[in-house]
Amino acid sequence: MGRLMRIIRHRWMDETDSRRALGEAALGRIGARVAASETRHHGEIRVCVESGLPLSYLWERATARDRAVALFGKLRVWDTEANNGVLIYVLLAEHAIEIVADRGLARHVPQDHWTGIVGAMRDDFRKNDFETGLMKAVEAVERELLKHHALVGGSRNDDELPNHPVVL
Repeated sequence: MGRLMRIIRHRWMDETDSRRALGEAALGRIGARVAASETRHHGEIRVCVESGLPLSYLWERATARDRAVALFGKLRVWDTEANNGVLIYVLLAEHAIEIVADRGLARHVPQDHWTGIVGAMRDDFRKNDFETGLMKAVEAVERELLKHHALVGGSRNDDELPNHPVVL
């Protein structure tokens, strides 16, 4: 029965639920915050908010982490020149949050650090303040990118990926 209930919960939600959680104005502010961040380091930050998993993922009993890793590839976050892209993924149906960092940053930042960032986001999400939670996550990712991939000596970030959040 657990599998059936999970399928119903995910199929019940759609992109409208994601857009209700984060309206166009909030998505614009998050995208602007990502763009501003990327003027200070060589990393690329992507934000993705998904209402529910596709049926194929549910049928295979995939986790939010599985989906985040798949979207990391589909959104080409893995394809940055310095391998320092980061995906911040939110799955509304399960109240799940995942941060996936490419190897250029993952070698410097332990997974438990990302887990701490997720915990801070969860507190804001419990208050239905998704924008604040995502802004804090972008700031936390930015701090790590500044430590390990800061722009120096007149260099610039070529902004390899779109900054606007993806809503599915």
